[in-house]
Amino acid sequence: IVNEIMRLNEDPNVQGLALDLPESLYSSKVLNAVKPEKDVDGLSDVNLGCLVRGDAYDCLVPPAVSAVMELLEDLGGKTVLLVGAGGAVGAALQCLLQREGAATVSCRWKAPQLRTKLHQADVVVVGSRKPDDVPVSWIKPGTTIVSCSHDLLSEKRNYGQQNNHAAENAVGSLAIAMRMQNMVKNTERWIQSQQYRKWDLRCLKLQPLSPVPSDIEISRAQSPKAVDVLAKEIGLLTDEIEIYGQTKAKVRLSLLERLKDQPDGKYVLVAGITPTPLGEGKSTVTIGLVQALTAHLNINSFACLRQPSQGPTFGVKGGAAGGGYAQVIPMEEFNLHLTGDIHAITAANNLLAAAIDARILHENTQSDKALYNRLVPVVNGMRGFSAIQLARLRRLGINKTDPGTLTEEEISKFARLDIDPSTITWQRVVDTNDRFLRKITVGQAKTEKGFVRQAQFDIAVASEIMAILALTTSLQDMKERLGRMVVANDKKGEPVTAEDLGVTGALAVLMKDAIKPTLMQTLEGTPVFVHAGPFANIAHGNSSVLADKIALKLVGEKGFVVTEAGFGADIGMEKFFNIKCRASGLVPSVVVLVATVRALKMHGGGPNVTAGAPLKKEYTEENLQLVADGCCNLQKQIQITQLFGVPVVVALNVFKTDSPAEVDLVCEIAKQSGAFDAVPCNHWSAGGKGAVKLAQAVEKAASQKNSFKYLYNLELPIVEKIRIIAQKVYGAQDIELSPAAQSQVDRYTRQGFGSLPICMAKTHLSLSHQPERKGVPTGFILPISEVRASIGAGFIYPLVGTMSTMPGLPTRPCFYDIDLDSVTEQVKGLF
Repeated sequence: IVNEIMRLNEDPNVQGLALDLPESLYSSKVLNAVKPEKDVDGLSDVNLGCLVRGDAYDCLVPPAVSAVMELLEDLGGKTVLLVGAGGAVGAALQCLLQREGAATVSCRWKAPQLRTKLHQADVVVVGSRKPDDVPVSWIKPGTTIVSCSHDLLSEKRNYGQQNNHAAENAVGSLAIAMRMQNMVKNTERWIQSQQYRKWDLRCLKLQPLSPVPSDIEISRAQSPKAVDVLAKEIGLLTDEIEIYGQTKAKVRLSLLERLKDQPDGKYVLVAGITPTPLGEGKSTVTIGLVQALTAHLNINSFACLRQPSQGPTFGVKGGAAGGGYAQVIPMEEFNLHLTGDIHAITAANNLLAAAIDARILHENTQSDKALYNRLVPVVNGMRGFSAIQLARLRRLGINKTDPGTLTEEEISKFARLDIDPSTITWQRVVDTNDRFLRKITVGQAKTEKGFVRQAQFDIAVASEIMAILALTTSLQDMKERLGRMVVANDKKGEPVTAEDLGVTGALAVLMKDAIKPTLMQTLEGTPVFVHAGPFANIAHGNSSVLADKIALKLVGEKGFVVTEAGFGADIGMEKFFNIKCRASGLVPSVVVLVATVRALKMHGGGPNVTAGAPLKKEYTEENLQLVADGCCNLQKQIQITQLFGVPVVVALNVFKTDSPAEVDLVCEIAKQSGAFDAVPCNHWSAGGKGAVKLAQAVEKAASQKNSFKYLYNLELPIVEKIRIIAQKVYGAQDIELSPAAQSQVDRYTRQGFGSLPICMAKTHLSLSHQPERKGVPTGFILPISEVRASIGAGFIYPLVGTMSTMPGLPTRPCFYDIDLDSVTEQVKGLF
């Protein structure tokens, strides 16, 4: 019985559960197995507790008890005896009778003092069948007798000879009606629970220290809320989350259907100026901003961040959870495996890579007939096509479903993909910076029969599957995108897809959990979605559309969703607008442009900034001229934002070495250059409190008129779209395509992919293709060395100059400082 109850508890199509069992089975174990929210009989301990406490909305009165109370009137001053009424029913009766002013006494049938108590009672409520050895004469004349046993709700009632059948029938019928009333109330509560709920968020207090401790020390000093508590606070239902440990949970996409009529909140993008190799703190600003909005201004807000790759985490950049007192916690959970999404992408990507090489081998070593017989084998005496094979037949124009009816020509057409190995664009991936995998040879074992080719590994987050995860809008959309991925051309120059290889369904299975955003929290207990992590220089550099869409529903119409685009506005923001917004259909309200005095000094002619090396004195001492000269980059990034018609607020991420005069100068120049506002921020050292002025500026900017527009029309030729980005965004004089790039453009256009948006793969360290050129370079010709296509993700990506898709490790990687305490099991050294 308990197993069946547990099954029904988890069935989302069952909103209530009523028990109709023999009296002997109404045990505490059975009654408490029913989820309180599905307990229409009101017999669980949780329901009883709510009843005793007086929480009328949260509890249901047991039907038999309701029936008794409905029949009994004017109980004030009367003595009511409960006989054989124990457990939840007896407790509920005692509670309600006492509230009506009755003196309530409880007694067992075999109690020695039963006769006396029966004679003294004005009302007797019987909770179980009267034994034959208790005569009716013990009850004084005129006493009201009511039965409320569990049998009242069953058709299998067995009345004792002395019982008043008519009265019991009346109570039984009324109890059934009361159960129906409970069902209605329970369904009303369920319907109400499906509506948008106002947040009831308990923020966590911060006590910032000076000097500011390390990121991991700050993270560890805060005690995060249990993730199920956080989920409930922001209106998520228990069946909408899948908990991973104490502080992480996947959120199911069913929420989008439940809240489809809920208006979206405001949509804010955090971008930046061209950064130094150290980064300028966009993640920190994103987190500081939501901490300020929610914990200090009491405005619902959600941060949506990318999942960091383990490559940079163990390489040179470190983690990406923010920093100081504006972090996602626990930061070690955030920066390491999280909920396994990148591992799922790696598995799916490499399954497809294995399928490509295996298919070429099998086609090279088998006749058409042998290949066909293995592709469509006889199983248990039957031979049939799988669903994905039937779909391939239809694409080939072969409208047959019986494998035995195909002609030799149709068999050859179906069985052979004829992949041209020289055109394979699908690479294996691993989530580690491993420079020695940039060029490899596969197939050297004798078992591969001489099929040897050169290949490479990319970093896992550069996989097209990662881009698909970030841009997909539903599970069905993801399946379709996975199937459309072009992995090579056949020997006739036609594209070969994952669908042709028959692997789409398997890829979707590997990605079925990865599609759900992961819920975490900031240091101040405000909610964060972590989902997808494409790089911004070699991919489109934004977190997922799904995380943004879910968050926009959860925050409510007056709330804010703050997401981040990788690197400078010329890269991450441009792709956010032209690629992500086209996929999502969402319109941003405000752009927050992050700048630092350090980066502006670099753009003004300051010495090189190198990761791991101490900053030169120009960066630690006041130098207004360097700052003023470097603001040209800030002005250019503001202009780029204005191309899209969205208000921009400049957030100056303040460092302790910045002088007040430098800070004032940057803010003044920013406002003169068209920014809606420019605000210095101290969230790194003060938490959300240090970003309150930024939050207020963002709130005001979001109420401004928005004239959002895309930069280019998708129907323009590929080369023209590349030229528009190069000239209007980067400031190039023109573009120059290599012969190989021009040939690839021609091929993609011929194959029907010419109307896709453009995702430029370019260095993030300069507006140009040359990392050493700072400030605002002009007059340069942008070289396009190669043009690739991510058809499943839905974009064409030109490579500007030489762009590596596999980072390498530096001389002294971060892993020198990372360790595990074998006693406490705590991670040390992450930053």
